[in-house]
Amino acid sequence: MFVSRVNAIRASRKVDINVLVPIKRCIDYAVKVRVSPDGKGVDNTVKHSMNPFDEIAVEEAIRLREKNKSLVDSITAITIGPQKAQDTLRTALAMGADKAIHVQAEHNVEPLQVAKTLKHFIDRDKFELVLMGKQAIDGDENATGQMLAGLLDCGQATFASSLKVADGKATVTREIDGGLETVEGNLPMIVTTDLRLNEPRYASLPNIMKAKKKPIENVKESDLPVDLKNRLETIKVTEPAQRTGGQKVDSVDELVEKLKQNALI
Repeated sequence: MFVSRVNAIRASRKVDINVLVPIKRCIDYAVKVRVSPDGKGVDNTVKHSMNPFDEIAVEEAIRLREKNKSLVDSITAITIGPQKAQDTLRTALAMGADKAIHVQAEHNVEPLQVAKTLKHFIDRDKFELVLMGKQAIDGDENATGQMLAGLLDCGQATFASSLKVADGKATVTREIDGGLETVEGNLPMIVTTDLRLNEPRYASLPNIMKAKKKPIENVKESDLPVDLKNRLETIKVTEPAQRTGGQKVDSVDELVEKLKQNALI
């Protein structure tokens, strides 16, 4: 089914594409993270917001449509998380997404299970382009996009700093260790976003009000053909060791001597 959709896109010079943007509710980037009392995670009672890389992905999907209204047919945001994750979906809808899917799960889902869940909805709804953050700032695993491309057996472009879509193809400039690399591939494609791709907009008050009327599909974990149970267990989480105070020296010779002593320790 997915392969037939690929062939249909390649055969057409002009296709209205459906864009899927996976997003995640994370602890806000400005909050100082603390270890939870049980020592097996972090304190989740603090302020949460959309993962910053996912905000960039939402913004890029909207910009694609603004540049060419006949190119993008719909933008769908999707998240896996607790009931409070609907606030994150509403943010995406207020930014400009058309509809949303909320997979209800009370625990943090591992990347492979996330990728399998996304594949289920891509197969179901025939999304031609998936725009997603390169990583979430809580786990920093940078794995879901690549796993999803592998499951779908389709093209991928990670760490995107520029994106152009035309004639059933995506051209992506991506950031690599040596500089920049430009790749091109046929849709469907998975693109993961980097910081320099764009600067996300703030949702206006009228759009926030409109977002309340946009549809959110609620899917229970038990209704999925995917087992979302985690395979890994976090045994212990500890805070980094406190930094010790520095030392003052009166001369260069004393500094060199202390450096020698520390090197021998």
